[in-house]
Amino acid sequence: MHRDCFTTAILAENRRYYKRTWKLSDLGRFAETLCLDDKVAVEMTTNVRLFHDAVAPLVERVDVVNTRQFRVITDSVKKTDKNDAETLARYLDKDLLPTVHLKEKRLAQIASLTRARDTLVKQRTTLKNKVNNLFAAGGMKLERERLSSNKALAEVEREAEEVFDALEALEVKVFFRQIRCINENVSELEAAIKTEGGKLKGYAELTSIKGIGPVSATILLTTIGEVKRFDNEGKLAAYLGIVPRVSDSNQTEHRGRITKLGSKLARTALVQCGLIAKKYSPFLAEYHERLKRKKGGGKANIALARKLLGIVYRTLRNEWVFEDFPSFRLKGGIIPLWSKDGARQYVASRRDLSPSAKPGRKKDGRR
Repeated sequence: MHRDCFTTAILAENRRYYKRTWKLSDLGRFAETLCLDDKVAVEMTTNVRLFHDAVAPLVERVDVVNTRQFRVITDSVKKTDKNDAETLARYLDKDLLPTVHLKEKRLAQIASLTRARDTLVKQRTTLKNKVNNLFAAGGMKLERERLSSNKALAEVEREAEEVFDALEALEVKVFFRQIRCINENVSELEAAIKTEGGKLKGYAELTSIKGIGPVSATILLTTIGEVKRFDNEGKLAAYLGIVPRVSDSNQTEHRGRITKLGSKLARTALVQCGLIAKKYSPFLAEYHERLKRKKGGGKANIALARKLLGIVYRTLRNEWVFEDFPSFRLKGGIIPLWSKDGARQYVASRRDLSPSAKPGRKKDGRR
């Protein structure tokens, strides 16, 4: 699919391929040619939802293909639209396409708001760094807190007019004007994110975890979607790219850095939430400190985020709402031992949150 057209390859009952390029405005005409028992595959692109929503009600299923994993197309020596479409049809017929989960439209819209906020926050940070560089070039140190509010910005702007010449003062003035504008836009986006995020299933559960705020909870919920589509927390961790790369051949096994697949924004939110959560949870603080002494701060932060993700998974899966997160007590004073469906849980107490704890194993070694 492209912004203005798309190419199709139809594998007919006679095993012949019929290829055609359509204008995007003719998407409705293409949909009319489909039957209820048809199967459709489409590459993951920016406008894939437009195609999916137009075609999905008229066919048996629509597979959205993860092109990063489907190397047959990306590594092809004959990279043409018609050849790619034929390849998709051939592998769809054999059910060998790696697919990607397409979020519900409402979730996708809220997720887009969180990404827009992240973009603006990064732009604001860039502008603040430029202001800091200007002051540093003049031999002055500017504390971070002095750029955190509009009142503080006004004070720094007045100071800049006194110590800088006209051109440098103008540059600072323009930067501050942009920072104020971004502050207003970020506040507007955050208000919408909190409002819409509060309507999502699992929001109350996640925000009961000390360290996870409204924005971070919304980011995680829009990224995860329906938590029950993940059989265990390991699969969720792999989905978010917070598991190590593994190279296992013959007698050689090597584990490298995390894969970083999935949402970078969700991983960043997990790391930030973990660093806040350890201030409230003695167990998480001790776990982080122990790993920090052994492996360094960077790896300890990632391991802490992975530990918090396990708690997030079980919280959403079992619909836990914490009354006192540091002591791991739910509302009503309940210490969770088992999930509602009877599945074993690592989290029965702070002792069972430790890496050495065995799932569902009692003190005498019996399950």
